[in-house]
Amino acid sequence: MLEISGITKSFGTRRVLNDVTFSVAPGKLTGFVGGNGAGKTTTMRMILGLLSSDAGTVTFDGAPLTAADRRRFGYMPEERGLYPKMKVADQLVYLARLHGLSAAHAKSNAEGLLESLDLSERANDPIEDLSLGNQQRAQIAAALVHEPTMLILDEPFSGLDPIAVDTVVGVLGDYAARGVPVLFSSHQLDIVERLCDDLVIIASGEIRADGPREQLRSEHSTNRYELVFTGDAGWLRETPGVTVLDFDGGYALFDVDDDQTAQQVLQRAVAEGAVTTFTPQHPSLAQIFKEVIS
Repeated sequence: MLEISGITKSFGTRRVLNDVTFSVAPGKLTGFVGGNGAGKTTTMRMILGLLSSDAGTVTFDGAPLTAADRRRFGYMPEERGLYPKMKVADQLVYLARLHGLSAAHAKSNAEGLLESLDLSERANDPIEDLSLGNQQRAQIAAALVHEPTMLILDEPFSGLDPIAVDTVVGVLGDYAARGVPVLFSSHQLDIVERLCDDLVIIASGEIRADGPREQLRSEHSTNRYELVFTGDAGWLRETPGVTVLDFDGGYALFDVDDDQTAQQVLQRAVAEGAVTTFTPQHPSLAQIFKEVIS
């Protein structure tokens, strides 16, 4: 468990992080989202010890993070940092060896990651000869090759096409399944919503929402329902406490003032036809994001 508690940071007179507190649980994919300048990268650099905080603590499994702990972390910065003229496989083996793996172990890990990330055919190509998407996958492999105990990935899906995104999602899911905590930032909210177990939203250096994805969706949901039945739902327009948002014969999307009104709508629909669907509509991550940062 990685725990960030009360982290505060200023650059001169400008406060960039203010009492930032959240956790990254073992085996969980935690999405870290916010606009440009919100504080995501600064927070990640503090976790890694690349920046010092003015206040607050970062602990791993209940103890303050040490340099030895951080060496076992896997970090992928937003800026690409691999040696451009070095072959992909050689780069991965070299990095694994720097982390103390034997030559055979490093080679095995590199080959496995190249296969998992669909880079085996480019193993002997220099990094600079790869497409931007393949360079991104190589950068992800570099963060994983030493079997990290924690993953911190800054914009790992940047520049990836949909097929490559699915490939990377599968690899990260495998690491989480082994119990590794995974913290990743992304501007691509649809990917975050599909992938993450937990979600942290930051804006202006402050945490605006934090928790399991479905819990946040439930907390920010409105009394919005979708009705599909064999009758005609035109009567909804005249029902007190109901605001119809979309309507087409036996289909209606509507808001209600309270749960009692929703039950009254359901009872009438059942009385007038066979109900196929009557379900509450939870907000998307994009909707939650806009709500909490406004």
